[in-house]
Amino acid sequence: MPPAAKVVIPADELTAFVTDLFTRSGTSPDHARTISDVLIWASLRGVDSHGVSRVPRYLELLGSGEANAAPDIRTASGASGVAVIDADRAPGPVALTAAAAEAGVRARSCGIGAVAVRRTVHTGAIGYYTSKIAEEGLIGIGFVAGMPNMSYTGAKGAAVATSPLAIAVPAAGRPPVLLDMATATIALGKIAQYRNSGQPLPEGAAATADGVPTTDPNLAKMPLPMGGAKGAGMSLVFELITSVLVQAPILASFHSNDPEGRVHRQNALIIAIDPAAFGAGDEFAAAVGTTVETLKGLPRADGVDEIFYPGERSAGTAVARAADGIPVGPKVWKELVAAADGLGVKVPGPVTAPGHS
Repeated sequence: MPPAAKVVIPADELTAFVTDLFTRSGTSPDHARTISDVLIWASLRGVDSHGVSRVPRYLELLGSGEANAAPDIRTASGASGVAVIDADRAPGPVALTAAAAEAGVRARSCGIGAVAVRRTVHTGAIGYYTSKIAEEGLIGIGFVAGMPNMSYTGAKGAAVATSPLAIAVPAAGRPPVLLDMATATIALGKIAQYRNSGQPLPEGAAATADGVPTTDPNLAKMPLPMGGAKGAGMSLVFELITSVLVQAPILASFHSNDPEGRVHRQNALIIAIDPAAFGAGDEFAAAVGTTVETLKGLPRADGVDEIFYPGERSAGTAVARAADGIPVGPKVWKELVAAADGLGVKVPGPVTAPGHS
């Protein structure tokens, strides 16, 4: 029996649909649209593990109160280029979008802006926030720390988080250079995708709850760190420069007797850098473009048709999906329809497209 086909929804219709779901779940219209924008951005770029497939989980977090639908978000200034946002358990897209905007303002004024976020809930694809900074001609850097869900070299079971890093750099005439990666070999959402499709996981990507490597997505409970001790060490450092920095430690609390230690939360640090403060000015983006062109023009290895820079292929995917629609897996679509029925939200009419990517 052939697998069920994905449904394909025009990007604007899917955005409106997801926004309606979040609005009906209790968030403000502005916050609902912000969350939707972040998730749709990931789906457009082909990062489906962080796209609309996350909507059911976000609705669960809002319904249970783990995510605050009406947060009292407060910003405290430190030094002129520094701020700390207390998110009051706001959904990550809401808190980090605010942090990226604040970092950009401070970078324009001080040359660099660093904004920490504490007590948020699931930040989504952090490349979105750094890309927004790069669209302003600035360099965007983001770090996130979360609940331990990944192994650490020498430790048994989940020890550290799959903490991601994103760096976006503007390039003249091209989409920004965007390095968006986790410290894990594979994302938890990606493990779920393998589970839903019934496909085995790649070797060395995930492990059971006891830390035993496995390719069975039904047994996999956590990802393994990228590069072994290197990825694990990066995760630890990201915890120190986000959570510990703003007096909101996650790792130490999680592995203690703290009754709040297992409450889902994340912390982040968003940095914006103004190239003009380093004397680069407008020519910086042009020089980045030249560097990228040089890279792409290098002699190619046998069998390689084109050399890509970080973020280039996903930017191309975004163009195609913006024109042709965003594919949604049958299981996720079924969950979205069920959520819409429960919330009284009209479901857009999908176009079924077998083989659509």
